[in-house]
Amino acid sequence: MSSEGYRIAVVGATGQVGGVLLDELGVPNDGTRVGAATKAPNAGDPVGAALPVREIVPFASSRSAGTQLRGMTVQPITDETIQGFDIAVFSAGGSTSKEWAPKFAAAGAVVVDNSSAWRMHDGVPLVVSEVNPEALDDHKGIVANPNCSTMQLMVALRPIQQAAGIERLVVSTYQAVSGTGKAAVDELFEESRAILDGTDVPAPRSYAHQIAFNALPHAGNFVDDHTDEELKLINETRKILGDDTIRISATCVRVPVINGHSETCNVETREDLSPERAREILEAAPGLEVRDDPAANVYPMAVDADGRSDVLVGRIRRDRGNEKALDLFVVGDNLRKGAATNTIQLAVVLHERGLVRPTPAAEVPAL
Repeated sequence: MSSEGYRIAVVGATGQVGGVLLDELGVPNDGTRVGAATKAPNAGDPVGAALPVREIVPFASSRSAGTQLRGMTVQPITDETIQGFDIAVFSAGGSTSKEWAPKFAAAGAVVVDNSSAWRMHDGVPLVVSEVNPEALDDHKGIVANPNCSTMQLMVALRPIQQAAGIERLVVSTYQAVSGTGKAAVDELFEESRAILDGTDVPAPRSYAHQIAFNALPHAGNFVDDHTDEELKLINETRKILGDDTIRISATCVRVPVINGHSETCNVETREDLSPERAREILEAAPGLEVRDDPAANVYPMAVDADGRSDVLVGRIRRDRGNEKALDLFVVGDNLRKGAATNTIQLAVVLHERGLVRPTPAAEVPAL
């Protein structure tokens, strides 16, 4: 870093998550943000305000190169344009990350990647800022951001694991369409409008079936009898929590919600943990807000999580069929904490721990 601050690349800047990355880096929104409309972020400074920044450079595909985005010129990704960066944050898909993350790292940047490309690589830390920041210490130029549904769950489960251990998890997710992209959000609107107007519903494009007024037990792509979203939740949870012995059952469902993933979680602990004690632990945990007063109709909801960086947790209660298990309901903004916010939080942690440094090219991970 020069005395003037970091030079930061935002790869995939014109997408949904890219727009939120720019938000969290404090780049003013001049109306050219691309992506699903969500509520304004939390009041106060953006996450990236803790970073000393000299320059932010947006990158996107060749068809967007040369266009203006928030007063900046979008750059194409080439061997020449990627030189001279301290930090590169990626949200451009797995194929782009596989090809260009190692090149950015070899050129001297620390990459924080939001795709699935590097998450399960043995040499790449998979990190949630409040959960396992120490995993960043041994990075080799590339750091992975977890999947959105895994991300919010880890914020809620880590305090429970630390207090009582975790034996088994049964998780069902109710995932918003913004997790699939802007086209899916548009499709939800089109289908809903057609149904309400009594006209023909257009053929589905983003999903196998109509998503409006429906729930699809099919988030992601099927891999044998599970979807890849379910396998991500299982495998990433074990890696982040550092325990391959946790037994996990996952079912991922796509629901007609614009933004904000919801999850039911049944967690069997290794030591006794009462709902009252769990509530106290979660109330003291970073990145969480407990909303748990069912008698007053207070519980986490996707509409409340939309636009927020914190994860919401509630419906904390004893599993009446298992005296060592608790039930929780966890909600988070999948574009913010589930993706962009944690990415920038990791950049801040890298800065605070003195880990924004070049990695020798020979040590950069390869797929």
